[in-house]
Amino acid sequence: MASGEKADQEKIIELARNVIKVTRNQLLINLRFLDAALSRPNWMENEVFTLATDGRDILYDPVALLRSFRDERAACVRNYLHILMHCIFRHMFVKPTIKRDLWDIACDIAVEYSISCLGIDATAAMRESKQTAVYIGLRQKIGKLTAEKIYYYFCYEPPSEDTMEEFRYLFSVDDHSIWYMRVAEVTSIKKTGSNAGKGDNDNENDNENNTGNDEESAGDNDGMTREELEQDWKDISGRMQTEMENFAQGIGRDPGAMLQNLREVNREKYDYTEFLKKFAVMGEVMKTNPDEFDYVYYTYGLDLYGNMPLIEPLEYKEVMRIREFVIAIDTSGSVSGELVQTFIQKTYNILKSTESFFSQVNLHIIQCDAEIQEDVRITSQEEFDQSLKTMTLRGFGGTDFRPVFRYVDQLIEQKEFTNLKGMIYFTDGYGTFPSRMPEYTTAFAFIEGEDEREVPPWAIKVVLRKDEI
Repeated sequence: MASGEKADQEKIIELARNVIKVTRNQLLINLRFLDAALSRPNWMENEVFTLATDGRDILYDPVALLRSFRDERAACVRNYLHILMHCIFRHMFVKPTIKRDLWDIACDIAVEYSISCLGIDATAAMRESKQTAVYIGLRQKIGKLTAEKIYYYFCYEPPSEDTMEEFRYLFSVDDHSIWYMRVAEVTSIKKTGSNAGKGDNDNENDNENNTGNDEESAGDNDGMTREELEQDWKDISGRMQTEMENFAQGIGRDPGAMLQNLREVNREKYDYTEFLKKFAVMGEVMKTNPDEFDYVYYTYGLDLYGNMPLIEPLEYKEVMRIREFVIAIDTSGSVSGELVQTFIQKTYNILKSTESFFSQVNLHIIQCDAEIQEDVRITSQEEFDQSLKTMTLRGFGGTDFRPVFRYVDQLIEQKEFTNLKGMIYFTDGYGTFPSRMPEYTTAFAFIEGEDEREVPPWAIKVVLRKDEI
């Protein structure tokens, strides 16, 4: 490269870095809770991507950045916040089985919607007005606009290719292909980019020691693995959520959309199978117990008598399984039959497994709205199978949780239960709770979207997405 061209290139890079500092300062002035997030990624000049991030660095084309700043300053600021929100919401840390095109656009829509709701003048780009119709349409269909909810809606109702193209035009800002690359591939791209490795954060970490030979476990340019990087952003978004919840006033016009995304990505992910194990009790099953089996005497008998061991294997083993259990179903008009059937089927699939269910059980499936509508007693897997085939939802009136608790208390008094471990109540939460704590553990299971309803302090609250059940 000639000396004149090199000087021009250095001038372009210097101007681009100044633009980055200006836009970052604008965001920090308007959104103070972004301070930790703004300090995390390094900006790196790169020849491969116009704009992209892997959560560790933001790769950008200096010329494209300067043109964006010249044409519309608000769009440049908005693009910065857009790509930063991908990191905050941890959109790049996805499972390999994700449908990439749907996930990409779902993330972009969720991020742009969150920015629009903040109502910051510095990010009021012209594209915002064209996005409004899409927001209105999606909110009417799915309510809260988080990346996860939009993605699962698109999985069930795939947009046409023309619609996808329109979405990309309205919402896409950065290249997401870097999200799905292996560590070694990303490292190679960063090394081949011009002036890579030094950004506006003046981070002097050297990238030369990372060869990227191990694609699965190679470290980052700052010594962090991908898992450590994800945890780093998890910590940042967790602190942001706490700060926004405690000091929501003064954070933009409406921080609600951003908070919804933070709560979604930071919420505890439930393994429903593991959750049901909380209701297990000790019991004996016909099963060899290797922990109590003494092989010394066994083999000694075989050596002494030929084919006669001195001690036979134990035929019983104590295990934790579910024997007595209540599944209460809220059949008020606000809970759809399809969701109830899905919940029952999922619970059944777990309980019938040999690792969770005793062969002889005492399980009650109770339907209730404002009063008890039906109680089906199950004592075996066969009866459970038959019950599912013939189940019909009954009720669809108002919601009152108290009748179920009174009814279960009566069953206990009548010796219907000898050691009831607990009850799980599937509901939308809009009803009257008992005033006192029952003698057995109770969990209220909600479908995501109805999870803002509070439960009594003695109850367990479980929030499940449709894809989780």
